[in-house]
Amino acid sequence: MSILVPPAGILPSQDIRRLITTGAVTASPAIEDRQIQPASLDLRLGRKAYRLISSFLPELSAISSRLDVLDFYQSDLVMYEMDLTAGAILEKGHIYLVPLLEHLNLPKTVRARANPKSTTGRLDVFTRVVTDLTSGFDEIRSGYQGPLFLEVVPRSFAIKVATGQSLNQIRFIRGDATVSDRALRSLHRRTPLLHHNDASRSVIDTHDVRTDHGLFLRIDLKGEDRPDARIIGYRAKKNSHVIDLAKVGHYAATDFWEPLRRHRQGSLLLEPEEFYILASKERIRVPAGYAAEMVAYEAACGELRTHYAGFFDPGFGYGGRGEIKGTQVVLEVRPHDVPFLIHDGQTFFKVVYHRMADKPDRLYGVGLGSSYQQQTLTLSKHFKA
Repeated sequence: MSILVPPAGILPSQDIRRLITTGAVTASPAIEDRQIQPASLDLRLGRKAYRLISSFLPELSAISSRLDVLDFYQSDLVMYEMDLTAGAILEKGHIYLVPLLEHLNLPKTVRARANPKSTTGRLDVFTRVVTDLTSGFDEIRSGYQGPLFLEVVPRSFAIKVATGQSLNQIRFIRGDATVSDRALRSLHRRTPLLHHNDASRSVIDTHDVRTDHGLFLRIDLKGEDRPDARIIGYRAKKNSHVIDLAKVGHYAATDFWEPLRRHRQGSLLLEPEEFYILASKERIRVPAGYAAEMVAYEAACGELRTHYAGFFDPGFGYGGRGEIKGTQVVLEVRPHDVPFLIHDGQTFFKVVYHRMADKPDRLYGVGLGSSYQQQTLTLSKHFKA
């Protein structure tokens, strides 16, 4: 008698619901349907935040044992705790640890990976999930049973957060989900993954698609297809007010961001430790049976980080019937160590595609109120258009 082996891949929305109903993912208060995305689950901030002296990894002990200290003055990790139930301000440059409302009891065949939500990355809020007895961030081992904690570091702006808000999301994975370069090219021939970012939105020829353990994309420093083509990016201002994450479409962008205008040579000098919002030269699509993510850091491309939140759900840039001809990728860029000069059309980052274990019963941008489905160079949803 043959035994049916569940297909490998990222678990879709309907399987996430099964994880919830079977107790593999629990929470109090209960998980809401709005948290379930096509290939991920939004995680919610809990009731407390701990201001830390430093970041850490709990490889040798449970995290709670480091937090349950009667006198924080005697702690080598925690400075003080904050109540988030009525909202609290997280100061720029400080490190916070927040117990999340969700708790995991994963099957032995399922692991998980977390990443910041797009809005979180575009506000330059550095976040990563940490679990008990682990030696790494954002990676959750198969069969993990225990709580989830979120490290939060606002880098450019102070932010106001509250219990129940989502800064991160988690996806659940069975087996090897990564699509090979050969399979990527074959997929692009059948269902185009890359389109030109111009009025034609024409498909990029397969011979011009560059792959090496993922799909290479380039930087757009001309912005010729936007109403205000002179603006090719934004740089975060060093001094500004608090951003309340509950307020959408509320803030004037110029109070927080300096617009960057197109240079006659199509170049841009990135200054060390400044934070930039830029966009890709190409438009990408993610078909229903796939998800994608940007790699966090490519040393070969220069001493810089090209994104903080780079996960694309099935349907991104695609639409319900595939009618959308791709969506630009918005990049959160922070150079390190030295000034770095970049040019329009320069290879700048890489996107890795993953198979879904099954097609999700909902797609990104279809009835989900997705904020960035047809974005160009777009700031977070907190700013006025």
